[in-house]
Amino acid sequence: MGRISFSCLPASWHFSLSPLVLPRVPLPSFKQLLFFGLLVGLLGLIYLLLVTGKGQDSWNRKDNYFHRHLARVTDVEATDTSNHNLNYGLVVDCGSSGSRVFVYCWPRHNGNPHDLLDIRQMRDQHRKPVVMKIKPGISALSKTPEKASDYIHPLLSFAAQHIPKHKHQETPLYILCTAGMRVLPDAQQEALLEDLRTDIPVGFNFLFSDSHVEVISGKQEGVYAWIGINFVLGKFNHVDSERDAVVEVQVPGGDQQEALVRTRTAGVLDMGGVSTQIAYEVPKTVSFASPQQEEVAKHLLAEFNLGCDAHRTEHVYRVYVSTFLGFGGNAARQRYEESIVMNTLTKNKLLGQHVGETGESPLLDPCLPSDLQDEVGPATQKLHLLGTGDFDHCRQLLQPFLNHTNETHSSLNGIYQPPIYYPNSQFYGFSEFYYCTEDVLRMGGDFNSSKYASAAKSYCATQWRTLKERFDSGLYASHADVHRLKYQCFKSAWMYEVFHTGFSFPTDYKNLRTALLVYDKEVQWTLGAILYRTRFLPLRDIQQESLKGVHSHWRHSFSFVNNHYLFLACFLVVLLSILLYLLRLRRIHSCTTQRCTPSTVEWLEEGLRSHPLPITL
Repeated sequence: MGRISFSCLPASWHFSLSPLVLPRVPLPSFKQLLFFGLLVGLLGLIYLLLVTGKGQDSWNRKDNYFHRHLARVTDVEATDTSNHNLNYGLVVDCGSSGSRVFVYCWPRHNGNPHDLLDIRQMRDQHRKPVVMKIKPGISALSKTPEKASDYIHPLLSFAAQHIPKHKHQETPLYILCTAGMRVLPDAQQEALLEDLRTDIPVGFNFLFSDSHVEVISGKQEGVYAWIGINFVLGKFNHVDSERDAVVEVQVPGGDQQEALVRTRTAGVLDMGGVSTQIAYEVPKTVSFASPQQEEVAKHLLAEFNLGCDAHRTEHVYRVYVSTFLGFGGNAARQRYEESIVMNTLTKNKLLGQHVGETGESPLLDPCLPSDLQDEVGPATQKLHLLGTGDFDHCRQLLQPFLNHTNETHSSLNGIYQPPIYYPNSQFYGFSEFYYCTEDVLRMGGDFNSSKYASAAKSYCATQWRTLKERFDSGLYASHADVHRLKYQCFKSAWMYEVFHTGFSFPTDYKNLRTALLVYDKEVQWTLGAILYRTRFLPLRDIQQESLKGVHSHWRHSFSFVNNHYLFLACFLVVLLSILLYLLRLRRIHSCTTQRCTPSTVEWLEEGLRSHPLPITL
């Protein structure tokens, strides 16, 4: 009886089967052989899909993005200025009280058009952010605009010292002016800007053009703040949407039937001392109750593309931004005090009363802690107040100051506000939203309206003497002061009313997080500004990567996939050969046991006496 040999190259498998041995062992049935073959083939197919399919590329992209995001939010190391692949950018924030320069850096773009630049704030050798501030604001030079470039010179000299000199000519510089400049007449604004455009290129070699210096609107500033916060939170990653909540988006300017599912972004609430601002993405196309409302909405909705390719829609956003002057915590308290002074004096005059004119007959104020005495109003019309600490009554008194109307989709001051789908939304509250919840109440973080209201009610009703003793014992936040203690009751009620009545968030809303920092870092609107204004820079790196890597990448991919297909094909052919041989032996064994005819046995024996048959792949 002969021997049949099998070999498979390049795997170099070789084994022999002897028909003298196999008939002695129990032979499997045809159904068993078929099941075994199908099972092995299925396992091989799964292996091929796992190794060469899109899954591996997707996992790699997700892991790469996760590590990039983790490095961005945890990076506190000094910036390596010796790295020639590092790029730099400058943003000067010319505010009302002063100006600050922020230095940012980012590595070479990875060539993937889906990814944004990995921009981070530069850190010096002491691991501190490279930032410098000067006072007063640039608007103080409105009468002497020729001194604007001299005013800004120390900031740019400071930044130039931290950026390698050979990188200066490719480092973009943006000078963006905010609130202080907005209140100046257009002629004074232009005189200041013109001096900067003319003199800065003479003294510095940064990448600077006329369009790099301007007065930005409150809407632009709000959009930049929204971009910066969502960038740090990792909300612009749409590859890894399984790790985060998603939202269905109707792309602005696209087909109304076109829907894009991507990572849900976070809304921003920011209450300062003077103003309150809200910014959030509007994922769906909105409808308007009237043409007047539509006209107002045009000034409140911003549509922009953060990506480097204008034809891609994955980074196209529609964001609502509205700023409310006079609705900050301190400004609201001032409006409230002016109102009670005017109303009390008018009432006293009409009724012949003397309420609040002396400490013996004070005006009762539910928005001050219990038994706290205070004086408000101008020196000639001082009004004496005595706190009663009634949180609910204080809230009722503050509601008229919201100027809220019953018009559909309106918020503070009757301003248009697009509908928010509260079950699938997330908001971050900064500044006063954080101070009101954390400084005294120690409830910063995830906001729970009922617990907050209960804690605020308890604080307001507590005797002022007790509150002062707790403060002296260090029971409150380290940066809380006596001013915070005095007006915590008022600001707690004001924040509550702005959030629930002004912006119409339900009292059971669970997705507000109050915070001072994002990942222990203060996020400035300047980060969003440089992200948006440098959005086309990746095109240069993408083109270079495409030209350099297209052939090598194709060969690598083809070779990788081809090798695995070859292995699977070789494996299946060997498996099929074994199955056919076992089936043939099974027929021989069956015929022998049934005493087949001599002619049949002779034909089989003649076939088995043939020389070894090598099968090679």
